[in-house]
Amino acid sequence: MLKALLCATVASLVMVGGVSHADPEDLPDIGSPAQAMLSLEDEYQIGRMIVRGLRDQDQILEDPEVTEYIRSLGFRLSSQAHDGSQRFNFFMVRDNTINAFALPGGFIGVNTGLLLKTESESELAGVLAHEIAHVTQRHIARSIAAQSRSSLVSTAAMLAAILVGAAAGGGDAAMAGVAAAQSLAIQQQISFTRSNESEADRVGLGLLARSGFDPNGMPKFFETMSRLAGTSEMNIPEMLRTHPVSTNRIAETKERAAQLDVKPAPPSLSYALTHERLRVLSTPAGEDPRAYYAAIIRNEPDATPAQIYGQGLALMMAGQPGKAVPIFERLRSADPTILQYHTALGQAQLQAGEGKASLQTLKRATELFPRNVAVTIRYAETLMQTSDPKKAHEILLDLFNTVPPTPEQAKLTAQAANAAGDVADSYFYMSEYHIMSGDLLLAVNQLQLALAVPKITEVQRARFEARLDEIQQALPKRAARRPIEASNGDGRRRAN
Repeated sequence: MLKALLCATVASLVMVGGVSHADPEDLPDIGSPAQAMLSLEDEYQIGRMIVRGLRDQDQILEDPEVTEYIRSLGFRLSSQAHDGSQRFNFFMVRDNTINAFALPGGFIGVNTGLLLKTESESELAGVLAHEIAHVTQRHIARSIAAQSRSSLVSTAAMLAAILVGAAAGGGDAAMAGVAAAQSLAIQQQISFTRSNESEADRVGLGLLARSGFDPNGMPKFFETMSRLAGTSEMNIPEMLRTHPVSTNRIAETKERAAQLDVKPAPPSLSYALTHERLRVLSTPAGEDPRAYYAAIIRNEPDATPAQIYGQGLALMMAGQPGKAVPIFERLRSADPTILQYHTALGQAQLQAGEGKASLQTLKRATELFPRNVAVTIRYAETLMQTSDPKKAHEILLDLFNTVPPTPEQAKLTAQAANAAGDVADSYFYMSEYHIMSGDLLLAVNQLQLALAVPKITEVQRARFEARLDEIQQALPKRAARRPIEASNGDGRRRAN
């Protein structure tokens, strides 16, 4: 499978552990060799292709509240990086194993299992800061450049094949290119990548400190990972296979953290709420999350707001939204500044058949948290289910003219436009969905269908044509000559 091959290729280029005594700001020159082999745009195309494979297999967790939290945390850290030219995309992976990874192009994934294993926001931030450092220091491109010294022609051919496939949305060319990449081998990997891992630690510690997190969160999570390793290789978490933790590495990061003069910001309630939300969302099939919260709340009268929030979510998952409504009402009344209480209450009311109350709850939330992504998405979902798709379309357009949507949010906007009768805009937003997912040919399809809709305005026509020209210029000539199929507004292909 293409996704598996790509992930294997990236894994073979991503770093194993070690230590160094360089100063945190004493960074190496990462200029010409890596840039000559793989540009930032090339990296982005490859990373987007891998993420598309994950999304196609339903591995990316599309939950507005969780997604907004991990993106907010990631951008808080990445905004402190020195490389302002690098773009970042943060996402949660629907996987209970303990792992996080950086892909080419600034795509950073965090498994649900890793977030649940952290005990503080600083620990989670430490993992993200480490992965961000892999990106800003261009470790994947540098690894390819180092390996290519002995097989430059093979590497260049492999990259060309991957990039053609990435721009065209995948295919045999990319598959062959990745297979070639695997044959480039790991001969210099260990000696080259130990320094990368150490560099990511020290650069990541600097990001933590400048972002207001406790830098001790990084070595603390390393200690957790070390304890989890056990004595059998079968027990080693996936993250330890690509990011080995040694006693020297733990000691080194502890020493560096101690040298940083930081007064950490107060703990974030959003972290605790996200932790409990993921606990419920990742409950294995056949298990009931209500038992966990019933035991905690019965034995600990002073249960935290996050645990009470988790109990309400567990009731919703068990098909008892009516029992969850008063729980979220009490939480919202106690602290109306927490947006998660508003969205959870609106969801519970909608599931309990209280559509009017849900609309009132979420409309009030949009007034308290204007243009917040999670609040707007939940309000739009309720509007669509209570027969007001036109209003849903309006608020989504207002939001996404300011905030870039995720692919799933672009698809929701397309669905709202279609339900509201704006077929041309529905095709346009489906094209945006396919662009973000990495399928440029299908994006071209959708724009051609949008242009074919009768009586579109001149403004719409100009926007569609400009976007179509932009995409066609990005397509490799070979891919652009491939036969194009039309598709329906929901993205399903049909023959012309």
